[in-house]
Amino acid sequence: MSFNLQLSKKLFIFLGKSLFTLLEAMIFALLPKQQKNVAGEIVLITGAGSGLGRLLALQFARRGSVLVLWDVNKEGNEETCKMAQEAGVTRVHAYTCDCSQKEEVYRVADQVKKEVGDVSILINNAGIVTGKNFLDCPDELMEKSFDVNFKAHLWTYKAFLPAMIANDHGHLVCISSSAGLVGVNGLADYCASKFAAFGLAESVFVETFVQNQKGIKTTIVCPFFIKTGMFEGCTTACPSLLPILEPEYAAEKIVEAILQEKMYFYMPKVLYFMMFLKSFLPLKTVLLIGDYLDIFHAMDGFLERKKKL
Repeated sequence: MSFNLQLSKKLFIFLGKSLFTLLEAMIFALLPKQQKNVAGEIVLITGAGSGLGRLLALQFARRGSVLVLWDVNKEGNEETCKMAQEAGVTRVHAYTCDCSQKEEVYRVADQVKKEVGDVSILINNAGIVTGKNFLDCPDELMEKSFDVNFKAHLWTYKAFLPAMIANDHGHLVCISSSAGLVGVNGLADYCASKFAAFGLAESVFVETFVQNQKGIKTTIVCPFFIKTGMFEGCTTACPSLLPILEPEYAAEKIVEAILQEKMYFYMPKVLYFMMFLKSFLPLKTVLLIGDYLDIFHAMDGFLERKKKL
């Protein structure tokens, strides 16, 4: 009897808490959550030398954050540093770092800790794309995709998460992709690396939740193509549903999601609906939708770049 009472009590508590969380979500859907203040927070952004990383840096510069900029491209990174200073930030630090190299990540991370302090917002943004069909993609390029797009997240988490745990304060931001949600023709290695980055971020979040580390937040960002040059030549057949995103708009909305501490942030919003459909529709129906939206040929015009973004 006592066992049944315990089960009933647990069920009622679960139902009560579930109802509360649903109501809370509905309220915040109507009344957006207040943005947190990041003035003085140490924000590290990988791939800050150009593209989305640069724009994210400028967004945080305007909010008074202390910036730590990482990029393999020293010239581009220093240019972002100057732009951030012009935007009003007084403390900005640029480090040349190849995030695909574990030893280099750990070395530069130690340098950051000594010279700047404990990173409280980590934005893993650095990425590369080969844009080749699976069997046409050389092994070394596939390995490089994983090294930059996924493994770099492992090493930066290992380097900066311990201090966040000790301080019970921090924010882990994973810039994944819509290609981290669904497989895309011509992006096998990229999709796999972005799926992996998504899975790592989600798993580490669950670990912090289980260990009751409520001060550590996670945001996983999955945008469609952004006009940064990384996917130059790629197209969309339905720009009203799946627009190629303007970089400034994307950066602004991503920072808003971080400051509102959203766990998942997909751009455009139709991606939420598409993932819902994918979860229960028959495979043939899903393929018909993809064919109708011409998603399978989005990479046909891709123009390869040698530059990391």
